[in-house]
Parts: sequence; structure tokens; C-alpha cells
Amino acid sequence: MTQGRELHGWWKLVSFHVETQGVNERQQPFGARPFGRLVLSPKGQMIALLTAEGRKAGHADADQLALFGSMLAYTGTYRIEGNKFITTVDASWNEAWTSTDQERSYVLKGDNLNITSSWGPHPMLPGSPPVRGILTFHREV
Repeated sequence: MTQGRELHGWWKLVSFHVETQGVNERQQPFGARPFGRLVLSPKGQMIALLTAEGRKAGHADADQLALFGSMLAYTGTYRIEGNKFITTVDASWNEAWTSTDQERSYVLKGDNLNITSSWGPHPMLPGSPPVRGILTFHREV
């Protein structure tokens, strides 16, 4: 895969915001210091993992539910189309994403990768309002 070569590598999450459609505000659902990695391989494979700040191990059902609600993870194959990379998801923390195409717009500025997801239903909010994710990653050397 030569197209998108500038995206290949390991990326560390710097910020994660969610914007609700029709509402002029952004939220940080995983806190001010979330953790995350994005790996984009030259062979067109990817994996993303994001977790909220302050997570604690838990064994009770309520603790496990809170852990699920404070993460996002998926993997699959991706392709580049203009300023978008589109991932065909083969496994996800949210089964509604598995076997779907997840489209992301990107802007690369030096070692910073800014990503904006397409509008889609928020799987963890009542009524599943349409939201988009706005993320910044920094290339890890």
C-alpha cells in the first residue's frame, strides 16, 4: 500500500473530543488526559484503542460496565480515498461496528494527525444522538 504512506506507524492520542450534531459544543468523554494508540500498517491493517483517564480495575458487574463505557477499540483493514481513511472493521468493542466501514477524515501536520469521524449514533448515550469524534494523535518515533 503506497497511498497513505505518510500515515503508516504508531500514533499516541493527544486529545479526544465528541461533538453532538446541532449543538455547538465539544465534550471530553474520556477526560482531559485520555490514553490511546492508533497503529496503521503499510499492509493496510489498523488497530485503535482509546481509554478514559482514571480507569480502575473492577470485578463487580457495575465496575465491568463502567470499564466498557470508558473505552473504544476496533481493528480491521483500511484504505485511503483522498483525505479519508476508511476502515472495514473486523472486530470491535461495539459489535454494531463489526463488518461496517468506518470513515475518518484526516489532516496531517508534521507529526500530528488530526482525525474527524463521520456523524453517527453515540452507542452509550440515551437516544443515541448523532455525534462525531475529533481526535489528535502524535507520531511515536
